[in-house]
Amino acid sequence: MSKSMSELIIKDLRASVADKEILKGVNLTIRGGEIHALMGPNGAGKTTLGSTLMGHPNYTITGGSIKLDGKELTNKTPEERARAGLFLAFQNPVSVTGVKLSSFLRTAYKQLHPEEKVPLSEFQGRIKDHLKKVGLDEEFLSRSVNDGFSGGERKRAEILQMVILRPKIVILDEIDSGLDVDALKLVADEIREYYSQEVGFLIITHYQRILKNIDPEFVHVLIDGKIAMNGEKSLALKIEEDGYDWIRSE
Repeated sequence: MSKSMSELIIKDLRASVADKEILKGVNLTIRGGEIHALMGPNGAGKTTLGSTLMGHPNYTITGGSIKLDGKELTNKTPEERARAGLFLAFQNPVSVTGVKLSSFLRTAYKQLHPEEKVPLSEFQGRIKDHLKKVGLDEEFLSRSVNDGFSGGERKRAEILQMVILRPKIVILDEIDSGLDVDALKLVADEIREYYSQEVGFLIITHYQRILKNIDPEFVHVLIDGKIAMNGEKSLALKIEEDGYDWIRSE
């Protein structure tokens, strides 16, 4: 990985779903080696932000810009955004019947890192090493992606994809939902280990739960499609105590 730190700059981003404006001018900068938590009440637009950044076709960008290392992504396809170094772990990962997890990882890796020639045996070794760390059995490699996986197994598989595919900026949408305490700790360990490799994180979450295991340097509160407040970890703790109403009144 290059030593120059990556930088995702989101500027005055506006986005609509079915002609309803959800994001109303979001400004956010995430650099490699930083962990940002994005919190906010239901319906604030948190998942919309993650999906819009990744180029989901249901979300229409109506203004602003998304730049990763100076490259404008607003009109790029999800594949092009992934190639640029963006990764989104979904709140509800879909199953891909007929595509084995091992084949998916290998193909995706080749697409994202065409300049690297990694022998198959070495690549499989990497996958098996990380499978253990996220708490999945090797038999998952021969199963279709997410097919018949429980909610928690899907989340673990998303984290596996993250560490194998080596993106520059990672967006985790409600990665903590559906995980028990042990799984949450495993996932947090992988995130922490991966974060130390100069990757930037945006962790979209409802709860303080995941933040007990991962220390975000920056906490942002999204209310009604805009960032209403920025702070550090103490802000997340205050929200857990007092909810969001006091931010609205400010």
